[in-house]
Amino acid sequence: MALQIRAAGLPQPVREHSPIAGRRWRVDFAWVDQLVALEVEGGIYTQGRHNRPQGFNDDAEKYNVLALAGWVVLRVTTDHIKSGQALQWVQEAVR
Repeated sequence: MALQIRAAGLPQPVREHSPIAGRRWRVDFAWVDQLVALEVEGGIYTQGRHNRPQGFNDDAEKYNVLALAGWVVLRVTTDHIKSGQALQWVQEAVR
């Protein structure tokens, strides 16, 4: 994803950004000035952490708190990245 962002000439995001003070949460990519976060959801086919009950609940809390704080959270999978759809969403959100 980072290579696609750079190749498209988009503003460079902050990697592993902690958007909410006092929380240990991080987002994979953040365009802080635009309040746009990009989360790459891994392990969707292998029952990774995000697909297990506690991980799913934790992610839901994180995304809802971010939304209430004014962040746009884009959630993508490797399929979205490979197809170019993730980059299109990012382009719409940060330009």
